[in-house]
Amino acid sequence: MRRLALRTGVRWKISIAIAAVGALVALALSLVVHNAARVSMLENAREVQLERLLFAQRLYEAGNTKKPSPKFGAKINDPALPSSLRSRIRDDRRATHVDEYGDGVPDVWAAVPLANGDVLSLHTRFADRSATVMGDLDRALIIGSVSVVFGGCALGVLIGGQLSRRLRKAAAAAGKVAQGNTEVRVREAVGGVVRDETDELARAVDALTDALNERIEAERRVTADIAHELRTPVTGLLTAAELLPPGRPTELVRDRAQAMRTLVEDVLEVARLDSASERAELQELQLGEFVGRRVRLLDPEIPVRVVHESWVSTDPRRLERILGNLLGNAAKHGAGPVEVTVEGRVVRVRDHGPGFPEALLREGPSRFRTGSSDRSVRGHGLGLTIAAGQARVLGARLTFRNAGPLGATDPGGAVAVLWLPEHAPTNTGSFPVLRQPGTG
Repeated sequence: MRRLALRTGVRWKISIAIAAVGALVALALSLVVHNAARVSMLENAREVQLERLLFAQRLYEAGNTKKPSPKFGAKINDPALPSSLRSRIRDDRRATHVDEYGDGVPDVWAAVPLANGDVLSLHTRFADRSATVMGDLDRALIIGSVSVVFGGCALGVLIGGQLSRRLRKAAAAAGKVAQGNTEVRVREAVGGVVRDETDELARAVDALTDALNERIEAERRVTADIAHELRTPVTGLLTAAELLPPGRPTELVRDRAQAMRTLVEDVLEVARLDSASERAELQELQLGEFVGRRVRLLDPEIPVRVVHESWVSTDPRRLERILGNLLGNAAKHGAGPVEVTVEGRVVRVRDHGPGFPEALLREGPSRFRTGSSDRSVRGHGLGLTIAAGQARVLGARLTFRNAGPLGATDPGGAVAVLWLPEHAPTNTGSFPVLRQPGTG
């Protein structure tokens, strides 16, 4: 079973992380401040209550009365005196006691022993002072905590957004490099004044691209040099084969020598296409008429259906090379009938054979891999590679698919589709910049 993956951007991950840290810090500080304030207010209430009691004691002892002044609410031998406070009074020292209830209002007691053995006590609920102050403090802490969380979210969005933009630029530049545009520099695409890990990643990708380009160029030069060196001996071999006496052995030698010569020429052509130095020689032509004429020269039995005629600006020699390779691949690895359809700027070549193998549909044409899963079929697998390379020179797109539905037992035949561009490439291999209507 595939695990479901939650895909989120870097911006929101950083925002959530900063907001979560801010919330934890705000909660911790709020608890500390709340507890410190509560303890401070209780200590202050104890001191106030004790001062009142001592004042009431002085008045009681100075007046030499049997009852304390009712002004302060002090009592002699109050039966409601807490037991913990009674135990401390027995040690002949004054003491205070606080009871806290669910409403947050403290109940403050203060008691002091008298000379005659009685206990003078004072009991007060500090509702007016404690509840109001603590309520205001809690509201301020809540407002501050919420402000910190939202501020952290905003800061995370700003920081994460900047990092996300840099990463997206790096990914876009790396994608262009993967498509073959080796002139793109990821570090330049990222830009920015601040230097961080994104720049290190960009420099690493640029270094990797340079190393791969150097290796590919070295392999291309080696391949081109080997093929070039083989041309002379292969040509001599063909010349010598022409001098052999007629017979079946001579035909086999000539056939194999011609196949070797074709392979050498194809390898040289692939090397030239890989070097990206090929340029199209453009001509205006009617696509349907041109395709019909070239297909008749290659195989008069192949029907060409022109659905819609269109004028195109392209290189006829390279277009003929693409058609020849597609038809040759259909003849070698497919089955009849082979059909060619021209519709506007689109050319389709279809056969009714076993279809393209899955590897070719998934990865595209690869050199020395034929368009058939049967290894006994003749061919060296460069035809479709050359066709795709020539299509790139024309600025066209060459796609491959099977006529049947995906995953079907019967593929229904192979279909190669050539999509010619609306605007032909320039002599530098790029495309012209079209001016918008109304601009100078």
